[in-house]
Amino acid sequence: MSDERSPDPFASSDVGSDSPAPGASSLRDIRILVVEDFATMRRVMRNLLNDLGYARISEADDGSVALPMLHNQHFDLVITDLLMPEMGGLELLRVIRADSALRHIPVMIVTADAQREKILAAAQAGVDAYIVKPFTAAMLESKIRELFCTNTSKT
Repeated sequence: MSDERSPDPFASSDVGSDSPAPGASSLRDIRILVVEDFATMRRVMRNLLNDLGYARISEADDGSVALPMLHNQHFDLVITDLLMPEMGGLELLRVIRADSALRHIPVMIVTADAQREKILAAAQAGVDAYIVKPFTAAMLESKIRELFCTNTSKT
């Protein structure tokens, strides 16, 4: 596999200390909502996050299930698949960004779809990070750290 990838439009050069989300005593205490229609991938994601030290993880099998959870519980991060049957990740992202009660929540899209158009559409909709499957635990950890180091300066 060639390593000739275009620059990551979501990469941050501002990687510093573990800055927790507001209300979290450490980065490991953040509440994460994983939105993925494929049960095996949800389990893989949960296991990766657990292995990285994140324990406060909830799951939804698509965006239409995630939205009520987002309104009724507190989450510091949404990690969503792009392509799902009922409400996909891009539509979920747009709804989150349009909702004043939710728009502050960082959203990471994790998908096997690396088409430039999809990445650009997600960027235009306000995604905070984008990871193409397959990915490593180190890549996931790096993206989460970048999000919280960057997002603490946005508030």
